[in-house]
Amino acid sequence: MALIPGQTIVYSVTEVTRRIRATLERAVGAVWIEGEVSNINYHASGHVYLTLKDSGAQISAVMFRGEAARVRFRLKDGLQVRVFGRITVYEKRGNYQILLEHVEPAGLGSLQAAFEALKRKLEAEGIFDPKRKRPIPPFPRAVGVITSTDGAALRDFEQVLHRRFPGLRVLVAPTKVQGEGAAAGIAAAIGLLNAASAAELIPPVDVIAVIRGGGSIEDLWAFNEEVVARAVAKSRIPVISGVGHETDFTICDFAADARAPTPSAAAEMVIRPRDEFLDDVAERSIRLDDTVRLAVSGLRRRLVELRDALRTREPRRMIREWRQRLDEATTSLRASSLSGLRGARSRWDAAHERLREKNPLVRVARRRADFSAVAERRVRAVGDGLRHAQHRWDLAERRLGLLSPTATLKRGYSITLDDASGAILRSVAAVRRGQRLRTQLSDGEVKSTAE
Repeated sequence: MALIPGQTIVYSVTEVTRRIRATLERAVGAVWIEGEVSNINYHASGHVYLTLKDSGAQISAVMFRGEAARVRFRLKDGLQVRVFGRITVYEKRGNYQILLEHVEPAGLGSLQAAFEALKRKLEAEGIFDPKRKRPIPPFPRAVGVITSTDGAALRDFEQVLHRRFPGLRVLVAPTKVQGEGAAAGIAAAIGLLNAASAAELIPPVDVIAVIRGGGSIEDLWAFNEEVVARAVAKSRIPVISGVGHETDFTICDFAADARAPTPSAAAEMVIRPRDEFLDDVAERSIRLDDTVRLAVSGLRRRLVELRDALRTREPRRMIREWRQRLDEATTSLRASSLSGLRGARSRWDAAHERLREKNPLVRVARRRADFSAVAERRVRAVGDGLRHAQHRWDLAERRLGLLSPTATLKRGYSITLDDASGAILRSVAAVRRGQRLRTQLSDGEVKSTAE
């Protein structure tokens, strides 16, 4: 303070500010205040800075680390609170503020209440239903980005995307993301990307990212408007919402097909790193080679099995078996006939020996005529037996000849088989059009196709 002519008192800025501070602290002092939290800032020092407001005014507030550590809930924008503190002035800036000593929740603020009401309404309509949400394409041809070109969100998004997959097309639909008209602009940009992609006016867009950096609930309010939520739900292209910071939630987040905590995280959700794709392709190529090799090996084993099965059913082999059986039957018949002849001869020799032992001249003379007759009958009987045996032999041989496939083929008949399986075809019903056939004749075989 200094005196000048006329006894005028002049104060310095510091002196005036301190007098105002002292006046406020005496006149108001410690008070309870109820208001809505806004512009919340958790500083690295542990102090908490925020603004308390209502429909008519606002006041800055600060809570130092010791008092902030005693708060058992997390303060966030839009929360209605009741606080106790001392009114003072921050001299360096000349702002009056309240030093908070106690904070307790008092209910939702007007913006937060509007947020909850719209959320309940859209949720009841099924706009947030997980069954409605579509998966993000693993390899998009192009990505559409809806944001402001002035903010850092677009720069961060493009840097992350370029680092993960260089060359991926990014189509930006610029729009306001804060303030009057921002919500309508965001909704229009979503519709524009859908329409332009469908009409092939731009490269095919397979995913849309709606992004914005962090801010207060007022700054992010455009993303809590109903028009944005309905545009996101109506989009034919899957939408990723990357608005604000990790603790910020908007109506756009709930309506989108996927929610990213930050714009950079939204870029990470758009596509995997290119190296992962290359590693995946290499791994799948190895698995495909192994699968093909196993399949070929299995087919080769099956071919060998079919070839062996065909050999066991070969007509020539069957004919050879029947011929062998015929030879065995012929040999058995001849052995049986010779055995009968030897038996008759043995009996004849025995009778002749008995006659010779009992050969008195008288009895021989008397019985010569009878013996001659008996001998003649026996000779005739033996002859008849031999002829009968020969007749049975011939009959059996003719029957075996009729049963022989070779004889059947020589009489002009043939055997038709399926060329693929070797099965004998016994009926026209077993033949299909285009079937490959093999016909066995007496002197070879003929292959044909059924028409």
